[in-house]
Amino acid sequence: MSHTPVDRADPQTPHQDLHSEQGALRGEHPGRTRNPVIKVADLAWLEFEKPDLDRAEVFARDFGFATAARTESELWLRGTFAGSPCMVIRRGHASRFIGPAFRAAERSDLDRLARATGSALRDIGVPGGGRSVALLDPSGFPVRVVHCAEQLPALPEQQPLLLNFGTDHRRTNVTQRPPREPSRIQRLGHVVLETRVFTRTLDWYLDTLGMIVSDFLFLDGQRERGPTMAFIRCDQGSLAVDHHTLAMHLGPGTGYVHSAYQVTDLDSIAAGGEYLAERGYERSWGIGRHIQGSQLFDYWRDPDRFMLEHFADGDLFSCDVEPGWAPMSGSGLAQWGPPVTRDFLGTNPPPAKLREVMTALRGDNELDPARLLGLMKAMSS
Repeated sequence: MSHTPVDRADPQTPHQDLHSEQGALRGEHPGRTRNPVIKVADLAWLEFEKPDLDRAEVFARDFGFATAARTESELWLRGTFAGSPCMVIRRGHASRFIGPAFRAAERSDLDRLARATGSALRDIGVPGGGRSVALLDPSGFPVRVVHCAEQLPALPEQQPLLLNFGTDHRRTNVTQRPPREPSRIQRLGHVVLETRVFTRTLDWYLDTLGMIVSDFLFLDGQRERGPTMAFIRCDQGSLAVDHHTLAMHLGPGTGYVHSAYQVTDLDSIAAGGEYLAERGYERSWGIGRHIQGSQLFDYWRDPDRFMLEHFADGDLFSCDVEPGWAPMSGSGLAQWGPPVTRDFLGTNPPPAKLREVMTALRGDNELDPARLLGLMKAMSS
């Protein structure tokens, strides 16, 4: 995880030029819990199943991953930073997202988590070995918390370009020609999930894994009913970490929305995007800069229709920053960039998605007609 020590001698006002324009009102969700079971340190990797590992590896290489390990039944992908792999893809009958794995700060955290949840400690097949605790969140996602015995060594980096700014001339008598090559993934940044039981699932991640909220989004005219989206980070005290490691939003489905992978800079995003476009991959949305998190972004679809993001230059928050609150809207997703696409928002749903909506409206969950209409209005505003 990217982190920066924060100078406590010069504290910032949480909602002054930081993230959202307003803080919580009296009685609203605090965005953290006082006594979590443990505090996870980071997102370790994501787990998928796909029937064609060869095709998955070709896209992974074009997107910018390196292969950490490959067998007949498993493909482990990594970035350039030292640490754990970013993703494991296992051979399966259909393409599906299994769930996330979070990294425990200490090996002893696994013991405490196992005792508190009545779960067993198990070995994991990650390159280098390690142990894990397998859990199930209220949405039904399998969640693993892991501690790896060994770290993968760092790989060569894609160096940032030397830029000239106004009268600050750092590059003279040298041209700037970024090579047309894949963006080199540095690390896994975050995953976004959709859930029908937003509040229960949010509270589980805060209470069990010790995560804290950076920003809440609410529906216009429905703020008194609580938030419908949360950008959630790990709590490493005074160390400033990614604005969000996990994001969740209320919706009719229960599933993966996208995952994000850090690259060096804007040129890496743009040149890597040209490389992907030349090979026939589909851009979902980009290039632009987000509001919550401030990341430069570019979204792509892999051959199995999973959405993946290249990002750079994201916000880093310490535990001192309280949650921001802002209204949810499609136009509020970016500071600049092309208009948000229907593909990214999922506003052109296939028949299976419409069936999900009908099932959700009949089920015991947090989605009702008012919430559904509010979500539709937000994504078209």
